[in-house]
Amino acid sequence: MTTIPRSGADVLDLAPVMPVVVVEDVEHAVPLARALVAGGLPGIEVTLRTPAALDAIERIAQEVPEAVVGAGTVVNGEQAEAAAKAGSRFLVSPGCTPALARALADTGLPALPGVATVSEAMALMELGLTELKFFPAEASGGARFLKSLTGPLPGIRFCPTGGITAESAPDYLALPNVGCVGGSWLTPASLVAEGRWDEVTALAREAAALPR
Repeated sequence: MTTIPRSGADVLDLAPVMPVVVVEDVEHAVPLARALVAGGLPGIEVTLRTPAALDAIERIAQEVPEAVVGAGTVVNGEQAEAAAKAGSRFLVSPGCTPALARALADTGLPALPGVATVSEAMALMELGLTELKFFPAEASGGARFLKSLTGPLPGIRFCPTGGITAESAPDYLALPNVGCVGGSWLTPASLVAEGRWDEVTALAREAAALPR
């Protein structure tokens, strides 16, 4: 069984890549999680973008104990509370307001709140948060932007997500302020819909081998 993360730092350290998963059919949740774990990626972010998401999180939490399942696209306190009750081990948001920051903290779960600017990162630093999501990564300046933050914000580590591919992931992982990257390329909709779990595992294995 994978160790339960106690902090945002623990979440960043799970693996080089955090699969960002959209689950349309709850019956896909468990085999998908098992395929990713088999490839060496225990941390799984299930985005709250579909009606099946919370049920998917609950299924994975109950049936795949070696996975560390979290909820992504958390945008309000109600979602944070519901995700925690479903069994999420961590929470991820695309951005962060003061109210959402309080709601994330109230769950007691590790969180990676999202930022896209220096000022947003500094605002969360003032709240004691040092592990953040950088989103949307490619549209917000990519690896070059994050590299420019290593001097002025040395205490922050990021999980950049949004537009990252297997080809661009190494550019991010080479940076000292990047703990892992979030990626949706590991679970193409066609593979998931057709249950081609061996191919998902192969993609996960390649991602797990990326240096950081």
